[in-house]
Amino acid sequence: MRVELQQVGKRFGRVAALRDVSLELPSGSRTALIGPNGSGKSTLVRVLMGMLAATGSVRFDGEPVGDDRRALAARIAYVPQIAPRLAAPVRDVVRAAAGLRGRTFADVEAPAHELGLDLAELAKRPFRALSGGQRQKILAALALAAGAELLLLDEPTASMDPQSRLAFFRLVERLPATATVLLCSHRLEEIRRLVDRVVVMAEGTVAFQGDAATWLGEHAEAVVEVRATAERAVAWLGERGFVAGAGGWWSRSIAVGERARLVGELGRSLNGEVLDVTVRDVERLQEPQRRKA
Repeated sequence: MRVELQQVGKRFGRVAALRDVSLELPSGSRTALIGPNGSGKSTLVRVLMGMLAATGSVRFDGEPVGDDRRALAARIAYVPQIAPRLAAPVRDVVRAAAGLRGRTFADVEAPAHELGLDLAELAKRPFRALSGGQRQKILAALALAAGAELLLLDEPTASMDPQSRLAFFRLVERLPATATVLLCSHRLEEIRRLVDRVVVMAEGTVAFQGDAATWLGEHAEAVVEVRATAERAVAWLGERGFVAGAGGWWSRSIAVGERARLVGELGRSLNGEVLDVTVRDVERLQEPQRRKA
């Protein structure tokens, strides 16, 4: 599904939640929607879902949204950041939500199992009695099993454990190439692995839209951590800008594009002289630049 927004605006009284938002989600694209709280991300998602009316133009596959959104709703799947506390049993929730899309309880069991849930075992329990992570996994499984053409994922892994998060990555990566994904996320590992485009919101406007690699290069840095106690290794790390920490750990922050070179140099120079090495990426704290790629 191709999504186009032209000069979309939304006000809540005196507050302009969205201001002249224009962007395109090409069919089959994977886009991260990021920005601080209050930047307009949730409002934008609600406009796409038809939960909020807005000024401007919103088109799906070139067609404007009409008064009857039932046909369009069947083509969209949504995972909220916080799962609702429904009183109905898990079995009824899953059957009702899946049935609206012509799916069955069994269709949802497969992705739920990959996320670490046994739906049959949970079937009789009230949905609200589950943990936040369990509820989130069920909603994710419902969305992934829906066969939707547009998936709106709002911090979908926020309540998931690391193993389930990796399983979610694999499930999203197996979606059909024609499925369009809009992912609200602040996790750099999700942005790097799941998307190819980034849209940054700031104060209700689009501050950046373009290639994910370009954005990561400007807004992320790698932290290389090395545990070493040997005298030569300690001297080598100190000469190259590593800072000593507790327990024999040394760390250095570098540009993401430089991490492979540094790790390679470390391996060649200190082979057998380090006890452990970790590399992780963190967001560089700076204001988003207002430009378009």
